Amino acid sequence: MQLTNRSKVVTKPEMTFVEKLYLPAIFSGLGITIKHLFKKKATLKYPEQTRQFAPVYRGMHVLKRDEQGRENCTACGLCAVSCPAEAITMDAAERKKGEEGLYREEKYAARYEINMLRCIYCGLCEEACPKDAIYLTDRIVPSEYSRGEFVFGKDVLVEKVDQRIDVSKRKKTYTI
Repeated sequence: MQLTNRSKVVTKPEMTFVEKLYLPAIFSGLGITIKHLFKKKATLKYPEQTRQFAPVYRGMHVLKRDEQGRENCTACGLCAVSCPAEAITMDAAERKKGEEGLYREEKYAARYEINMLRCIYCGLCEEACPKDAIYLTDRIVPSEYSRGEFVFGKDVLVEKVDQRIDVSKRKKTYTI
């Protein structure tokens, strides 16, 4: 190294014959590749294998029914108001006189939709509901191919009468 006008001139050492062939670099790369072949894989073969989720995991929404099979939702709109992402839209309707059916109160949600692409799974809709009608379950939201298929209506959200979804582990507890 020599100093000329306050600048340093650095000279590279001459490469040996073996280094010029790049054999050490090639064998080093092959060694890394072979080492990774025998490591435990980080990926899962979904849907055959599924990952374990935490007990507080929030997944797919469900609109609950009562013991008689009627919908709990009274279309009060508190879930839609509390949603910070504005993912919930609903239209309220009134039941006609003498009409018995799937609804528990005078008012019911004629249209209830959640845009799952907007939803941030915060659980505020679940906390705001006075009738315990909406819950976030531990089910995974299914993948789709178009954006329109991620807007879930009552046909997807309302639990089936013969297939109840257990939300007891997500029971709301309040302390005053």
